[in-house]
Amino acid sequence: MIIANPIYDVVFKRLMENEKIAKFFIGTLLEQTIEAIEVKPQEFTYTDKLAGLAVFRLDFIATLKTETGELRKVLIEIQKARNHIDLLRFRNYLAEQYKKEDKVGNENVVLPISTIYILGFNLPEIVSPCIRVKRTYFDLVNKAEILQKSDFIEKLTHDCFVVQVGRITDRYQTRLDKLLSVFEQRNFTDEKEITKDYTYSPDLEEMKTITEILHYVGTDPQERKQIEIEQEAWRTVNAMFEEKERKYQKELEDQRQALIEKEQALIAKDEAISEKDKLIEELRRKLNEQQK
Repeated sequence: MIIANPIYDVVFKRLMENEKIAKFFIGTLLEQTIEAIEVKPQEFTYTDKLAGLAVFRLDFIATLKTETGELRKVLIEIQKARNHIDLLRFRNYLAEQYKKEDKVGNENVVLPISTIYILGFNLPEIVSPCIRVKRTYFDLVNKAEILQKSDFIEKLTHDCFVVQVGRITDRYQTRLDKLLSVFEQRNFTDEKEITKDYTYSPDLEEMKTITEILHYVGTDPQERKQIEIEQEAWRTVNAMFEEKERKYQKELEDQRQALIEKEQALIAKDEAISEKDKLIEELRRKLNEQQK
């Protein structure tokens, strides 16, 4: 089956618009059954005035209720390249979410937060395709883990989930394996890596729905055009970032070289002064000897 590559914002948005799939995606990662969920794309436009460039992109925020009655907010970020500006933007976005109250019914509440990062690049230190950064409570006095949770602490800290799509292999056994399989970055049918041949046979209702949505997005000409526009825009942005990074590194190297030259000049000056002092001292010695 031909499916669209879901690492593109416009494709992932199609998946998150389906409530059943949103529950499946987030519930599988959090390892919790989601009773109710609402997902909203958060629009963001990156603008570079000098380049005359404006690129629209999406983050996703979900408010959910688990089967145990817990209310939680989940922030989802798709980051296709290791761009410094994206890291800073999401840190600011995360800070804004910590400051914000959420409306639950008629009540304003502060919800615990979890974050999900879907990365289009590999973290060199970690080979696992899916990582959970989990918090534990630890009693430093008695040197033991605390099993009881605190509402205060839960709302000030958060679990983090990281998916490295470039490290997803051909596993198809667990519920998580099956979810990750659609993000696997291989078997592409085109050089642009927009569509790929999905070789697994979905055996979960949610996976059947996911592949049907991705098949439609990957084969519909208008949907594909939107992916191509997003891809080209970010290719331009990434090239611009790379050029800025090269210039920045060159400036750092020029500054480093200038400092080295300045230090060498100071060392040479100090050596010249030292030699001059020695010469003066020698002249004084000879003069004293003559006066005797």
